[in-house]
Formats: sequence, C-alpha cells, structure tokens
Amino acid sequence: MPTTPYPTSTICAIATAPGVGGIAIIRLSGAKALAIASQHLQSQDKPIDLVNRPARRAVYADFVDGSELIDEVIVLPFVAPHSFTGEDVVEISCHGSRFITRRILEVLIASGAEMARPGEFSQRAYLNGRLDLAEAEAVADIIASETQAQHRMAMQQMRGGFSARLVELRSELLKFTSLMELELDFPEEDVEFADRSELQQLAESISHQIARLVDSYRLGNAVRSGIPVALVGATNAGKSTLLNTLLGEERAIVSDIHGTTRDTVEDTFTLGGYLFRFVDTAGFRHTSDTIEALGIQRSRAKMQSSEIVLILVDASRIDEVEQRTTLDEILSTSVEGTRLVLINKSDLVTPETIHRIQEQFAQRGFASEHILTLSAQDDSSVDALRACLVRLISEGTAQQPDIMVSNARHHQLLSEASHALHTLIDGMNDGTPTDLLTLELRTAIRAIGEITGEAITSDEALHYIFAHFCIGK
Repeated sequence: MPTTPYPTSTICAIATAPGVGGIAIIRLSGAKALAIASQHLQSQDKPIDLVNRPARRAVYADFVDGSELIDEVIVLPFVAPHSFTGEDVVEISCHGSRFITRRILEVLIASGAEMARPGEFSQRAYLNGRLDLAEAEAVADIIASETQAQHRMAMQQMRGGFSARLVELRSELLKFTSLMELELDFPEEDVEFADRSELQQLAESISHQIARLVDSYRLGNAVRSGIPVALVGATNAGKSTLLNTLLGEERAIVSDIHGTTRDTVEDTFTLGGYLFRFVDTAGFRHTSDTIEALGIQRSRAKMQSSEIVLILVDASRIDEVEQRTTLDEILSTSVEGTRLVLINKSDLVTPETIHRIQEQFAQRGFASEHILTLSAQDDSSVDALRACLVRLISEGTAQQPDIMVSNARHHQLLSEASHALHTLIDGMNDGTPTDLLTLELRTAIRAIGEITGEAITSDEALHYIFAHFCIGK
C-alpha cells in the first residue's frame, strides 16, 4: 500500500450522474475542503464553520457567493482519515439544476479548489491507503454493474475478499524468499534456512490456487461483460427467429431466402440475474458469395469464443444432405464453451422424428439435458431454453473459486505468477541454484503484489527474518 501522501490540492466534482434531477451531489476532497465550503455556507445570515463542527452530521444551509443566494443545500462533512478518500471531504446536496451545480462548482474553484480529474477521488483513496488497487478497480465495476451477478462479483472484490486472498499468498511466498536470500548472504556457512520440501509443497499449493483463479477468468469476464451465446446452424434453421423471440423484438431480419444473415447480429438480455450477449451468426453453408463467406468465417470465430453455443437443427430438413453436411462441419469445430442442441420447428414433424434426432446427437456424445426441443416462434416453447441457460451459468459459477477473476490486468499478472511458480517447481526438481530459484519467487511475489499495489521492500524481508527467526544466538 502506498505511503507517500497525495499532493495537498483540494479537488471538487459532481458525484451524481450528469443531467437534470431532483438532487445533485457535489464532492470536495482535500486539506482545505472544510475551509473552502465554510466560506459559502450560512444559516439565518450567520456563517457556518465546518472546521469546528462535529463530523458526519448533516447541516442545512444556504450556499452563497457574497450576497448572492445560489441554493439551499444539505452539507455533510467528513474529517480525515474517516472518509472515502482518507482526506477531509465535504458533500454538498443541492437541487439538480445544471445551472445550480455549475455555479456551485465555479464558486468552489474560485475559492481555491481544483476540478477533479476522472477517477481522482478513487485514486486518492488508493494513495491514502483507504483502498488497494484491486478494490479501487472494483468501485468502477460496481458503478457499471447492470445485473445482480455483476454487482455481487464487484462487491466481493471491493470489500477486500480478493485482496485478502492475494495478500495471504504473497505473505507465504515472501517468508521463503527472505530465508533463501539469507542463505545467499551466508554462503560460507553452508546451511539451508529454508526447508526445500516445505517450500516445494507451498509452491505447489499456491500454484494450484492461482491456477484456479486464472482459469476462473473466462467465466468471470463473461459475467462481467455479458455471457456470449452464439446461435449457429445451417441457413434457415431459425437462428434469427430465435434471437427475436429471446429478445422480445424484431432485432434480426427473418426470411425464407437462404443467406439473409451475412454478418453477426448482437444484443443483450438479462436472465436470472445474468447478462447474456446473444450473437446471431451467418448460416453455415458452402457459398461462392464473398461477403457471405466472410460472414460464415466470423460465425466460426464467434462460435469458438462463446461461453455457450446454441446449435440449431431444422427438424423438418434433418434428412437433407446440405444440413447434415453443415452440422458435421459445426460439430467438428473445436469450442471451449458448452454446446446445446436445439431441435427447432418441432411442431412440423412427428414425435418419432424428434426421437430419431435426439438419438443421433446422443450418439455424438451430447447429454440428454443438452438436447432441447422447441419452436423458435413460440415464446413459451423457449422457456426451457431460458431456464437451461441460467442453470448452466449458475452451475459454472458454483464450480469456480469463491472469488472469480474478471479483470484482464489481474488475469495477466496471475498468469505471470503462475508461470514463475511452475518454473520454480521445475527448478527445485532439477537442482537449480538458490539464486535462480529466488528470482522466480520474487517474480511471483511482484506479480501478485502488482494486483493490489504492493511492492517488495527490503523492510518486509527484514521483518520476516527478525520477527519469525533467530539467527546466531
């Protein structure tokens, strides 16, 4: 956590969403926040001194500029370090008029405050030790959250669950680093301060924990950004119709003409507290049309990157050579996501045909719960699909660590730490010298520390040596 104090400037900004509303909140933060606000607060024509008033008690006042009454406001002062930023903070609740908020900001700036840069309040909270980097990043995720799942994941990170786990892992590695570096300082003694077998067990345990966090990124990022669901199949299998039914609007063009969809069509919809990002793709088929061929190429890419792939089968054309060839091509494409087979247009065929199609896909390795029968035009027929999508993601998140990684920066740094620990473990098995093992340990510690903003210091190494071990007694 940084210990360097932030510059002494006092900043101000509107803390509520832009536009006209009943109430707007203007926030001041910095050493002069209380004094600057006090210059413009009156009650019954008497000045209000926030500096000498109890903190965290709301004050009803007139906000004035000289003799000009700008608005009647509610003021809430916070005294450092008991505020979001760790500095003196004043929050001014005024009427949500654009004119009023602009005038109040103009007055505050004329009195010595500076306009805050984007994210500067959270940045000061980090620099003043109120939040670590991961927690600060979670603030932005909370503000941007649109679903229950996104909010839950961001809240868990902001409340420090993710950071606490990383601090614990980093601390365990740091202990062994200090001991191994101690060995390098006393080479003539020919002693080992760090138990190699214990270090290897620890490295393998931490490597396993980090690997789980790294693996959780695919689903965590999908929950954060919207779970990608690709609709694939032959032309006229009903993909666009299904997308329109799921969204409840005519989002994609539906036509009997083959090759109508030539590019991907995307839209989002919330189901069961999760944001799903549906992608209607161009129908797979052999074509000489250059534009359509490019669309099919994009369809394959979307299919490979999606968390869930919906394979639509036109039950009324199951025996046509073109559709069977297309399905073979789709099924042979390697995907990481879960595949669901949707037997569409079931109202146009007999139950025996449906059963035959189910058996064909069961023989290809599809579980019965991953083969659904529906009519894409019938909203009630699609309910089972909606329930299945929510169940797949709920079960997927339940199998993940209690803390999922959703931030690309965190994923990259955890991957670096994981690689360093694997190299360390291999080096211990191969008899790699201590100084090289220490480098890998430090790489892992640095990468983990960068997520929360921690850096390796010589003071930390000394702390572990002197606080936990006795040398040369």
